[in-house]
Order: sequence, then structure tokens, then C-alpha cells
Amino acid sequence: MSSSIDRRRLLGGALAWSAALVVPGARAHEIITTTLRVTHPWSRATAPHDGFAVLCMKFDEVAEDDRLTLVESPVAVSAEMAGSAAGPSIDFLIRAGQETFLAETQTHVRLIGLKFPLEVGREYPLRLGFAKGGVYNTSFSVDQDRMA
Repeated sequence: MSSSIDRRRLLGGALAWSAALVVPGARAHEIITTTLRVTHPWSRATAPHDGFAVLCMKFDEVAEDDRLTLVESPVAVSAEMAGSAAGPSIDFLIRAGQETFLAETQTHVRLIGLKFPLEVGREYPLRLGFAKGGVYNTSFSVDQDRMA
């Protein structure tokens, strides 16, 4: 009986190791438009009473000036710019040849009117639109706990 248990353990371990080789690890989301690359849209987890979430991402490999003009997600009623480019509409200049960030401590997008709390480790649908680069359906991840 102990030899069948040992075989089961050996087989279980081999299967787990094989799965680790086959299943890719978590990757940052990447969108390549005709004008730029967007890397890793993300937010922090939110509590049930939070009315908004901060959405961050990186823009690089910018071939020509473009503007982020659309941010939509079914998790929120709307989106707006916050920080130094604050305003009710999405209009964010992305300059050619530069890395640009939407970050918590800088200009960022605020997802307003959350319909439910965002949970760590989950991904949620996201739609991004650019004046020159087009419109893209992607997702954003919730990477960290909300700030205290």
C-alpha cells in the first residue's frame, strides 16, 4: 500500500512540475497601437465604499504625438483625468520619443462610480482610445492592496 501512495505522490509532483512549464506566468498587459505602446494598465484594490479607483499605466515607444481620448470599463460609470491634467474628459497628451506615465502620484485616470470593489489578483475589462492610434479592448489588473 505504501508503494501506491509513493507512486501517487511522485505522479502528483511530476504533474505539478509539468504544469508549471506549460502554463505561462503572469505577464503585464501590452497594447501596441500604430503610434505607441501601452504597458501594464493597473489599479489597486478598493473597499466596498470606495467611489473611485486610480488607473495607472505606461506609454512608450511613441513614434508620433498622440492623445489618450477614451477610457471605459464596465466596472465604473465613467472615467476622468486627475492630477495636473484634471478634468471631466479624457484628454492626455503623449509626446513622441518619451516615456509617459499615468501614476498615482502624478496625472492619472480615475474610474468614477465603481459598481463593485476591485479585488487583488483580478483582471477587469478596459477600453482605451487614442486620437491617432485607434481604439483597443484590453484589461487592467489589480496588483496591490488599496492604500491605507
